[in-house]
Amino acid sequence: MKKTLFVATLAAGVFAACTQKDKQIQTEEDMQTPALTQEWDKVFPLSDKVNHRKVTFETQYGLTLAADLYWPKDSAVDQTASAAEATGKALPAIAVSGPFGACKEQSSGLYAMKMAERGFVTLAFDPSYTGESSGEPRRTASPDINTEDFMAAVDFLSRQENVDADRIGIIGICGWGGIALNAAAADTRIKATVASTMYDMTRVSGNGYFDSQDNEEARHAAREATAKQRLADPAAMAGGVVNPLPDDAPQFVKDYYDYYITPRGYHKRSGNSNDGWRTIGTQAYSNSRFLYYINEIRSAVLVMHGEKAHSRYFGEAAYKYMVEGKAEGYNVTGKPNPNPGNKQLLIIPGASHCDLYDGGYTEPEGKGEPKNLIPWDKLADFFRAAFK
Repeated sequence: MKKTLFVATLAAGVFAACTQKDKQIQTEEDMQTPALTQEWDKVFPLSDKVNHRKVTFETQYGLTLAADLYWPKDSAVDQTASAAEATGKALPAIAVSGPFGACKEQSSGLYAMKMAERGFVTLAFDPSYTGESSGEPRRTASPDINTEDFMAAVDFLSRQENVDADRIGIIGICGWGGIALNAAAADTRIKATVASTMYDMTRVSGNGYFDSQDNEEARHAAREATAKQRLADPAAMAGGVVNPLPDDAPQFVKDYYDYYITPRGYHKRSGNSNDGWRTIGTQAYSNSRFLYYINEIRSAVLVMHGEKAHSRYFGEAAYKYMVEGKAEGYNVTGKPNPNPGNKQLLIIPGASHCDLYDGGYTEPEGKGEPKNLIPWDKLADFFRAAFK
């Protein structure tokens, strides 16, 4: 049972992605033109302080990503006028994605909307091959393609009339926190990065949770299993949050269930809420390590994690390596960061991993009182300071 639960848990927290049961893409021959859902179908209500519209943009791989664009109402903007026209100046902007396996109607959309309330143009997008974005086969990934997703979002924001292209940042949540750090290391246009409740997808894919499978034998066995799966049934799906929930599930699995399966965060296009990910869909992640140049990020970075999060070790190690060039879990030693003064580690007291998806609640299923554990104003202040 424990081994089965571990595999299911790993798939739930890492390998699941946006399902395509209710396919929002047109035809296989026309995968570059997503048919977007126009009605409001997020797991959170639309704020009366922001404007919103659906948009699409292209990646260098020829894929079309679907996104929600938010901007503050106090900029006196509607869908036919830009903030630059209305206020005489362009606004700072933030691209948001994650968690890995979620869709933009969940946590990333909430982050985007909350930042738009605070004066930013924001873009929450579905990654390639997931949600309303294009790409076949569905629910697959690679470190390179997912890093490009963030950089393509920066391309899109840079071209908007109401955006100051010199003041663009990104937010990555959960597995997309690590991807955000990788994008910041690669793209100097990104002036500020927040990695919230982050996973290092390559570390957990190759080493298992808590590095419990960090040995050649375990990796070889996993590689053999994946190689056989490619011939047996490459389209097979695995993961999604374990459902029904076992009585002896670890607390963090219960937390995933509470967010993704209950009314608190369930969405029909989220793989984490449904049947997950292609079994071989993250094969490239398991044989990669993509954060080894984060010690060279000169722009501002805030790593935010919950005190009680099972994933806290990812964020703390990434922060330490980013600043010092060495940390537990990193098999290389680099030079200390050339600009350590704009790097921050923020640990939220009492917060679990999933509390930083939506702020958390005092009772299961999003009932009780909101715990409000995401420090929205601190995040806004971080970006404003970085953009000066």
